[in-house]
Amino acid sequence: MNADDTNADETNADEMTADEKRVDQLSRAPKSDPGDAAPRIDVTESADGPTRIDVRDDAVVRPGGSRAGTDDRGAEPDRD
Repeated sequence: MNADDTNADETNADEMTADEKRVDQLSRAPKSDPGDAAPRIDVTESADGPTRIDVRDDAVVRPGGSRAGTDDRGAEPDRD
């Protein structure tokens, strides 16, 4: 890669939106798949109140390292 290529990459990154940068970053890893860049949260901003951040119901990766439908160890919970 020469200096011109590096500058071109920086220019393209500057022209990308935040969402495009996120998808680009999450899809560059060698073993990544398109699902890695799927949205995981919904952000609701209110003009007169706090910003609400909710984990999406369809998010495969959950806070705390667990997956949807599993407990913190990755095991499916008992359903009685």
